Amino acid sequence: MPQERTDDQAPGPGGSSPRRRGGRHRALRVTAWTAAGLIVLGGSGLGYLYVKLNGNIRGIDINAVLGTDRPRDRADGSMDVLVLGSDARSGANAAYGREDGAARSDTAMIVHVHRGHRSASVVSIPRDTLVDRPACADGRGGTVPAARSQMFNAAYEVGGPSCTVKTVEAMSGIRMDHYVEVDFTGFKKLVDTLGGVRITTTRAIDDPKSRLRLPAGTHTLDGEQALGLVRTRHGVGDGSDLGRIQLQQAFLRSLIARIDGIGLFSNPTKLFDAADAATSALTTDSELDSVTKLAGFAGGLKNIGADDVDMITLPVAYDPADPNRVLPLARQGALVWSALKADRPVPAAATVGSAAGRGDAGRVITTP
Repeated sequence: MPQERTDDQAPGPGGSSPRRRGGRHRALRVTAWTAAGLIVLGGSGLGYLYVKLNGNIRGIDINAVLGTDRPRDRADGSMDVLVLGSDARSGANAAYGREDGAARSDTAMIVHVHRGHRSASVVSIPRDTLVDRPACADGRGGTVPAARSQMFNAAYEVGGPSCTVKTVEAMSGIRMDHYVEVDFTGFKKLVDTLGGVRITTTRAIDDPKSRLRLPAGTHTLDGEQALGLVRTRHGVGDGSDLGRIQLQQAFLRSLIARIDGIGLFSNPTKLFDAADAATSALTTDSELDSVTKLAGFAGGLKNIGADDVDMITLPVAYDPADPNRVLPLARQGALVWSALKADRPVPAAATVGSAAGRGDAGRVITTP
């Protein structure tokens, strides 16, 4: 999900997401069902709709940009996908912040689908994590030099998706098999297409920077309000970006509950409208840039069950030199990456001592 970039700082210490199950497995399952629905549309005399959806998806040949200087591609049946929420500030997205055309990856998750495709581990990377960025192609025929102690989301700003993938691979030692990006306006359109998302706020949220004011109680959020909710950080907890990750994950559960509850997959018109909104929001690597490819990808996720997904945030500590930045915890981070490389669940010891495990922002909203 996309996030707001209102400034270059994420205020003071706070919490991020604890290990969560449930919402993510439903998201994966819904992706598979939607893909199946698109195949039905294409095979039932409505091929022109299929072509329209196909044309919505934007593809980037990341493999060609990155070349061969990458981690080894493991042939063990597991799969790693980098999922980004983009913060583009041009076109329809310009209303949400800077208009200089710069863009950042304000939400980033590594989704590791384990061998056999019956379980998955998800690692969220805080945008203000200080990392060593490798040299990257700048998309204009030049090269951005390597730099130390750079904010993670700046990789997208200086070199786009391929630089973000290269940065993730450098910090993790894991090759990303696929890339998926979702933008602001597509997210809004999807929520509106679903008729809004119903949530209950356990306390009031008032954040002028994300344009969201909600009293405590039950609400049906339209796309604009939902976008404000997933962008807010000043209106919940202590205002940290780590807390916002918790809030986003809580909203995801409500969004998936909405998709499950409206009978989307028994209503061809509603299914197409939702698929149109979803595909319009997507940029993928060139190996997923068609409805057929997405369907094959999603079909491989259909056996992931309710208790088969773990979600954590990369273990971090606040930077002593700047409390608005976070530093990866080397020992705990090594446990995360080693587990994924070995195709094993991330051990509980990996999150011990992490600032990402504090706070209760994720409990500000609940599904009615």
